[in-house]
Amino acid sequence: MTRPAPVAAWHAIAEARDPAGLGDLLADDVVFRSPAVHTPQAGKALTTAYLSAAVVVLGPTLDYVREWYAEDSAVLEFTAELDGLTVHGVDMLTWGADGRLTDFTVMVRPFKGLQKLIELMAAELQSGAQQSP
Repeated sequence: MTRPAPVAAWHAIAEARDPAGLGDLLADDVVFRSPAVHTPQAGKALTTAYLSAAVVVLGPTLDYVREWYAEDSAVLEFTAELDGLTVHGVDMLTWGADGRLTDFTVMVRPFKGLQKLIELMAAELQSGAQQSP
């Protein structure tokens, strides 16, 4: 199966480390689920904030190693290095008939890597919030 368009769009954003394309990729009612936050984060604005921070934090060493596709969803397995710790995880994406993402779920291991990811993401989200007008 060829790479679905929403997955190709996400790869382009991640590889360029430029979240500008998120506006076109995300549905207005998209839900983001993070291993670092207990509750789902609903809406384009929150999902954009989290994915923009992830592109900064994980982007430099993010490597997608395997992918699985279904008609309206995909699982993308990745690795990244954070301050000398290797994290291993999956992004689970679901999209609607229009090709826009409706759900983006992230799972990360090991626990020590998740702790580092939480620390770095919190700092990046705080930095981004301070830069917003």
